Amino acid sequence: MARSPRIPKADRQPIDIGWVECVDLPDLGLSRIKAKIDTGAATSSIHATRVKPMMIDGQLVVEFWFRAHRAEPARKYRAPGVEQRSVKSSNGAIELRYVIETTMMLGSVRWKGHMTLANRNTMTFPLLIGRRALRRGFRVDCTRKWVLGLPEETDR
Repeated sequence: MARSPRIPKADRQPIDIGWVECVDLPDLGLSRIKAKIDTGAATSSIHATRVKPMMIDGQLVVEFWFRAHRAEPARKYRAPGVEQRSVKSSNGAIELRYVIETTMMLGSVRWKGHMTLANRNTMTFPLLIGRRALRRGFRVDCTRKWVLGLPEETDR
């Protein structure tokens, strides 16, 4: 897949998005994953269960299970680990989470970023895109959703 050309931040117009959009995670082979856009969260997060850190060739790799869509079974994924970090969850509790690095794509913007691994089983959306990712040039319209395209599933 060809990389999109880099446009200096000062020369590019913000991309309008809604409070819910589809995100691709090409390093993990995932596309059109439903994501909540959350300007209140600093870091992006992905639903993960059975999280298992391991060292491979001296590098931290984190294995986890993820279910991309409700009708699908969970599958095992691996991603480069960055660190373990204390994160304040939406209910105010401090959790120690693993952080992975992966490529994310929202609309035409593609970047390498960090995501925390969290059990989002009780949440509606398996991905949360935080403000560190959004500073790449997005403007969030909280009155709209699926601005960049509808999900492929019928259960929107």
